[in-house]
Amino acid sequence: MHPLFPHLDRSPGRVAIRLGDAALTYGELARAARAHAARMAAAGLGRGARVALFATIEVPTVVALVGNALAGLVTVPLNPALGDKELAHVLGDAAPAAILAADPAALSARIPAVRGIWVDTGGAGAGTIETVAEDDPLFIIYTSGTTGAPKGAVLTHGNAAFDLDALADAWGLTADDELVQGLPLFHVHGLIVGLLGLLRAGGTVRLLPRFSPAAVGEAFAAGATLMYGVPTMYHRLCEHGEAHPGERAAIGRARLLVSGSAPLSSRERVRLEELFGQRVVERYGLTETLILCAQRHDGARRVGCVGPALPGVELRLVDDHGGALDGAEGPGEVLVRGPSVFSGYLNRPEATAAAIDADGFFHTGDVAVVEAGELRILGRRATDLVKTGGYKVGLGEVEAALLDHPAVREAAAIGVPDEDLGERIVAFVVLVPGRAVADGELADHVAHLLAPHKRPRAVHLVEALPRNAMGKILKKELAGRVRP
Repeated sequence: MHPLFPHLDRSPGRVAIRLGDAALTYGELARAARAHAARMAAAGLGRGARVALFATIEVPTVVALVGNALAGLVTVPLNPALGDKELAHVLGDAAPAAILAADPAALSARIPAVRGIWVDTGGAGAGTIETVAEDDPLFIIYTSGTTGAPKGAVLTHGNAAFDLDALADAWGLTADDELVQGLPLFHVHGLIVGLLGLLRAGGTVRLLPRFSPAAVGEAFAAGATLMYGVPTMYHRLCEHGEAHPGERAAIGRARLLVSGSAPLSSRERVRLEELFGQRVVERYGLTETLILCAQRHDGARRVGCVGPALPGVELRLVDDHGGALDGAEGPGEVLVRGPSVFSGYLNRPEATAAAIDADGFFHTGDVAVVEAGELRILGRRATDLVKTGGYKVGLGEVEAALLDHPAVREAAAIGVPDEDLGERIVAFVVLVPGRAVADGELADHVAHLLAPHKRPRAVHLVEALPRNAMGKILKKELAGRVRP
């Protein structure tokens, strides 16, 4: 029995994966994954070897992910949409011994060495399966690159097992749960928290090749119980629910909706409750740390907060000089120590040393305060905390205030250099279709809800905000649009 996937042998008849009309039981997944592991071994790829995998939403991808783990191989998930320069960087840095894809023909022009994944669900799956240790690498997941070239975060079997068990307790996961999986499989949220989390719990993962509100509704109507999503997904779900009242009941059947990767606005929370009767829980984590905080399925769900630290995770807030804060004194950077923190950046000992201090705390770069035992994230220290006119302002507050205006669909705020103020706040806003605002209306709206010094000095109306694959806003790109 593999320590990360006990249900491969424990629940052979239970459905593990659904994709369209296809279904794969745990027994079939076990046989296919073990056959894959045996083929990797026959090809000379032993424990610790790195294998890159194009993380397309397909059954062979899941088989390879599980099979690599059984074989003790280290998977490097690849975003199928990576550009040539990005792909060359990741492959050059990770130097995988093999590159796999469910459909190698579609990629052979770019990567002649790419191999296909053969799925055999009927064989015995014979072959020696490695006994892995907690410290053995499981994944090398590359950061989004919003603050520089992507770095490979090395995550271990122990990191994943600890975090998934803590989340299973926080969210009450059981083998009866079925997850609507519309997230990509090349990032922590969809790959580890979603796919591996449900497989570890013995539940079912219903894969959506492409996220759509209609597909989500159909999944819940068919018996799904959970959805993990990002705010953009929930925004689209609300818009769909408003346009199709007859489909709201299906979403209302969900046992739990979880939001992460970015703050969920209070307006969307209200809409989700009004439309579907759902009170979303939020959580917080990073590629390097997995999930650190989570609101419980049976606990308080404070708006704007991401829950308390998971049991076994130690959090600390520090000021600009590294001094400890109690959270009530003011915002501070979040530091974390615990079993879910990664082992380091691949090939970058200096970056690892800079990120993890002498006490073993990882410096997240995120700024937060503590409210009633829960963490409230204000934003990234590098991009979301500005000092304007002598005041520190968390730009997340400004964005939340803008989103409270009925004409605002999306909003992002940045700080830009200013000779008089030090930094001035500039906002970019996407309006609700058919709505308009007067000059100065949105800035005045913020100043009415918050302190006057937090008002944007300029508001730019745009058709869309630039985002990465996980829906996070690319603020560096917005900063390039502002004249000095």
